[in-house]
Amino acid sequence: MRLAIVAALLAATTVAPVTASAAAQTSTPEAAATAIGTDMDTRVVFPLSVQQGALVIGKVPPGSSVTHDGRRLRVTGYGSVAFGVARDQEGPVQVSVTRPDGVADEISIAVQPRDFPVERVNGVPGKTVKPPPAIADRIAREQALVTAARERDDPRTGFAERFIWPVEGRISGRFGNQRIYNGTPGSAHSGMDIAAASGTPVKAPASGVVTFAGDLYLTGGTILLDHGHGVSSNFLHLSRMDVQVGDELRQGDVIGAVGATGRATGPHLHWGMNWLTVRIDPLLVLERGS
Repeated sequence: MRLAIVAALLAATTVAPVTASAAAQTSTPEAAATAIGTDMDTRVVFPLSVQQGALVIGKVPPGSSVTHDGRRLRVTGYGSVAFGVARDQEGPVQVSVTRPDGVADEISIAVQPRDFPVERVNGVPGKTVKPPPAIADRIAREQALVTAARERDDPRTGFAERFIWPVEGRISGRFGNQRIYNGTPGSAHSGMDIAAASGTPVKAPASGVVTFAGDLYLTGGTILLDHGHGVSSNFLHLSRMDVQVGDELRQGDVIGAVGATGRATGPHLHWGMNWLTVRIDPLLVLERGS
């Protein structure tokens, strides 16, 4: 019978081997992980629990086959995998791991529910809240382009870096909160708003490749940065875009500048993150790295 222990899953580019002493130092459920196996190269490590909107990074033996929600996950050469947990995910998420030797493991990760308050946003242009048919068609076409860019899944490993803030400032809007625009209910907020002066440089929070850059009706100056394994960042309402599709960026490279383009009431950066089409909370990604 394989030995099951509880261990800390470190938020580094590589996952350190887990020891019993490290497990004893784990103080919070989110930091804890289920580890199966007794050897570093055969260890399977995933968090015991995560919050809604989390980016989950696990460790498996290199060469393993890993599936979640019916999708096979890409595995790095050193055995890391990543996937996102949706804002409205209820109950545990399941991960299936088949090691190179054929041994199979079923992992269950508890999902901690969050309280998402209502945010009222007044003063946005009326046409962005209730767009006329022609504008609604344009919004749909633009959204389809963005959605297609988010489907990219390549082997780059920027997703495993310790993310940095793309811009310094006050959080003026939080992920997941239900938005009401000019009194009209809208969708839940898909990212984190950071208040900053117009023209403030925006930096890449982790390395990646630019997969979209354009001026869109709702989101204004918009850039998508792919970090690999289906994980991407989007930066909205930019006043300036300094990159183009295909540019390879390193963490800290300037991609553009804060603005108030699109549906915005003042200058700020909207930073959103996705795992493929699943929206995840950038703040949780930052906290994981800290």
